[in-house]
Amino acid sequence: MLDRVKSPDDMTNMSIQELKQLSEELRWEVIEQVSKTGGHLGSSLGVIEMTVALHHVFNTPEDKIVWDVAHQCYPHKILTGRRDRMGTLRQLGGLSGFCKMAESEYDAFGAGHSSTSISAIQGYSIAKEQLGKSRNNCIAVIGDGAITGGMAYEAMNSAGYLKNRMIVILNDNGQVSLPTGTMSAGGVIPASSLSAATSRLLVSKQFQDFRSVAKGLSGLFPENIQEFNKKVDEYARGIVSGGTLFEELGFYYVGPLDGHDLDNFVPILSKLRDSPSNKPVLLHVKTNKGNGYPPAEIASDKMHGVAKFDVSTGVQKKGPPGPAPSLTSIFANELCDVASKDNKIIGITAAMPGGTGMDIFGRRYPDRTYDVGIAEQHAVTMAAGMAAEGLKPFVCIYSTFLQRGFDQVVHDVAIQNLPVRLILDRAGLVGNDGPTHHGAYDLSYLGCVPNLTICGPSDEIELKNMIRTAASHDVGPIAVRYPRGAGYGEDKLRDLFGYELENGMPEIGEVLEIGKGRIVRKSKNKQTRDKSVAVLSFGTRLHESLVAANEIEDIAPDLSVTVADARFMKPLDVDLVRELAKDHSVIVTVEENSIGGFGDAVLHFLSLEGYLDTGDLRFRPMVLPDTYFEQGPQYEQYEMAGLNAKHIKGTVLRLCEKIDVPVMA
Repeated sequence: MLDRVKSPDDMTNMSIQELKQLSEELRWEVIEQVSKTGGHLGSSLGVIEMTVALHHVFNTPEDKIVWDVAHQCYPHKILTGRRDRMGTLRQLGGLSGFCKMAESEYDAFGAGHSSTSISAIQGYSIAKEQLGKSRNNCIAVIGDGAITGGMAYEAMNSAGYLKNRMIVILNDNGQVSLPTGTMSAGGVIPASSLSAATSRLLVSKQFQDFRSVAKGLSGLFPENIQEFNKKVDEYARGIVSGGTLFEELGFYYVGPLDGHDLDNFVPILSKLRDSPSNKPVLLHVKTNKGNGYPPAEIASDKMHGVAKFDVSTGVQKKGPPGPAPSLTSIFANELCDVASKDNKIIGITAAMPGGTGMDIFGRRYPDRTYDVGIAEQHAVTMAAGMAAEGLKPFVCIYSTFLQRGFDQVVHDVAIQNLPVRLILDRAGLVGNDGPTHHGAYDLSYLGCVPNLTICGPSDEIELKNMIRTAASHDVGPIAVRYPRGAGYGEDKLRDLFGYELENGMPEIGEVLEIGKGRIVRKSKNKQTRDKSVAVLSFGTRLHESLVAANEIEDIAPDLSVTVADARFMKPLDVDLVRELAKDHSVIVTVEENSIGGFGDAVLHFLSLEGYLDTGDLRFRPMVLPDTYFEQGPQYEQYEMAGLNAKHIKGTVLRLCEKIDVPVMA
């Protein structure tokens, strides 16, 4: 059956039995493909039947289907003409792991972050009405985790008030965006009261009775229902407390329905499609994450996002162990150690316990761990309240997701100068998740905020130091940002970074002086100022800066290259910058952030101090270019961004006139 589907048009006339066979084939196609590339498995397997039903019933791409977060879109991609490219999923030059408008006309709206789908389909619905289009079917598929985000409720409130024709499918699978099960103050449950209230309904007698009756109904939904059907429908809606909430927001609530039962699901979607009503509908659908593949059903957490794996066993194929653990785990373990001596330390995550290390902290201190769901704004302001009362909250959020909490950082934290600790994981380029997940802007959007201290570790030892520093910083907010990846290991830290590690790696970090950087490499080549270069790094580009410095002096022994680690962007170590400007004729800054970040802060200082007035100091900031980097390996992304050692070397050699620069015609 799957071989017959080149586009959703090929599914229009399929029988229910054929759709069931197609679903089974599609499920194993997803399993086979993801086993070779890695990616989001459990969430995609949970919506197989839903995806088949939607593309069978609705006329896409004219009818708009918007997948919230869109990490569950692999079946959708296969059915919409991209089956032959699934082997390139999340690879450089291949398919995105999320929906992307530029990739296919069937991707009605791009995503990667959550809680945006209802707003998007309301916009589509209004536009279709304004343009006088004869068909106006707009569908949002949003998970019960994504509906914990406040933007979803803002959109539902607006849709109910404006009475826009739209269908919101609540995909209730008992999971948030990333796996649940972390020990926390709320217990080991999903961060969603709605899911907890409906999790038992699929096996209830009332639900089974409704499910049987609904299959035979002829005129089912909004505002043109026969009297008998209306009584059954009201009874079914009455067994779910969640329906009251959605109906108060102006939606016609239907459910819960079994999202894997095509006999029931397809007729209901068809009646909603053909209904003349303009009232928005919320269709509550129960699904099982990882459905149909036992390894994913048993371990929905470990099989949410997977590496390549063996299909027969579900065992993931891990690469060889690196020289050091991940930076995320280093952070979490250091925070646990700090918390063991200070019971005011609190950990907060926004539905990302595994990704941020809060699962490690939660196992050690469940009563001091808070998962608020996909609600970064709430997380930041809740932390502000904690800090105002004397606690020491660590708000652990990916850099890309803190963008959604920017106003709260300014209004609720920084203006009131509250000591909230912002921990920004995944700063910089993140690899296969692509542009929606790159932490490319945090230095720019945080750097302009008064009262905020910003630091970035260059390696795992510095990360330990900065967590210890953040814990002791009680005079205002502080942000620590670090990238996705692992540490460097003892050998490289000793040989390249110059650490003296006679007793091995330090077990705990040390408190750093706020606003003080360090010189890591002093050249053995003593040269005059006009032959001296300084590379000032912020964050983990220090490794590449040190490699570049060694290569530069090998190529040009008449040059002297100093490498410094800024450590802090705010407050900037102006004494260090003055020293570098006094002793060097060239300064190059390096960071993994867009324009407007660390390099601009240094440039601003040099300009105001007059160091650039006489023309004897050349300055170059190296930042992420003004573009979006698609999915691919991190190293390749840094290659494209021009931020690896060879690019730093090339920048220095051009400034020192050691290599020719092509003249533009």
